[in-house]
Parts: sequence; C-alpha cells; structure tokens
Amino acid sequence: MSNTANRVTNPMKVITGPDTRWSYANVWEPKSINGGAAKYSVSLIIPKSDTKTVAKIKAAIEAAYQEGQAKLKGNGRSVPPLAAIKNPLRDGDVERPDDPAYANAYFVNANSATAPGIVDVDRNPVLTRSEVYSGVYGRASINFYAFNSNGNKGIACGLNNLQLIRAGEPLGGMVVPEKPTWLE
Repeated sequence: MSNTANRVTNPMKVITGPDTRWSYANVWEPKSINGGAAKYSVSLIIPKSDTKTVAKIKAAIEAAYQEGQAKLKGNGRSVPPLAAIKNPLRDGDVERPDDPAYANAYFVNANSATAPGIVDVDRNPVLTRSEVYSGVYGRASINFYAFNSNGNKGIACGLNNLQLIRAGEPLGGMVVPEKPTWLE
C-alpha cells in the first residue's frame, strides 16, 4: 500500500505554488509586532495568475470558516458571514498599490510561535541564513483557522514549513553583497 493511500487530507492546509514570493521574512528569529508575543512570520505574495494556489487558499479559508463556526459565533446569536470577518487573503493591488512587489498579486501573512522548517529545492535543510531573505521565491506550507479574540473575528494563517525554490531581487532596499551599489 502506498503512503498516499493512508494520507489524510486537511482541507485547511495549503502548499503554495513555486512562484510565491516571500516578503517580510522573519523566519530565523521570532519578532514581536505591536508588543504581542514574538512570532516567526512571512508575507506570501501569490501572483494572481497562479489560479490553482488562489483557489486552494479560498477553499481552505471556507473550510476554516465552516470548522470554526462555534468559535466565530462566540456569545453572539449567530455566526457572522464570512464577508464580514477578517480574511487573510488580501489583494496587493488594493492594499499596497504603491509597492511593485505586490502588483497583480494576492498576499497572505502567515505566522507561527514555532520556527518553520526551511528546505531547498532538493528538500535539504537550508542552514545559511543569507539564502533566505525578503524577495526569494518558494513554496510555503500554511494552514487556516478561525479566531475570536477581544472582539476581533476572522480567519488567520499559520506558517508550517518553507521550501526555497530560487533567488529573487531583494525587497526593502537590502543590498546583496555581490552587488555593492553603496560603493557607486
């Protein structure tokens, strides 16, 4: 019997396509945002042309909504509609119109309290931190879940593991050592 026959699929888990670009990659050291608990995080930029990944993410968000209805209802009389709560899949053209890295793309911010596993294209562990930076391309294993905290309700995205596929132009004004433009 093959391993795939025994594999249980989680409808809330997605593995993105290889053209997903990583931005704000805090994957080596956890960082605190707005005084919250320190977490590992990455913004995953998904081209709108990657309709397969976008469809999988939308289906996983719907599955998380269905699975989390009791949590989303909380003490209320009814479950708020999916359109009325926070959605992790965001449109880069709408929310980041001045950032060319987000043009013609969706993005999802994924985070985790535990460090993600990071492997290369051959699934060998990536040990050199300089290989992973904001601007590289790779797959991400992510999961979606409902939350209801302090009056905020929605679907969030958890970060599991990352697979580095290829280098990309660094984002955020980072200088790559091979291109010392600061000398010019």
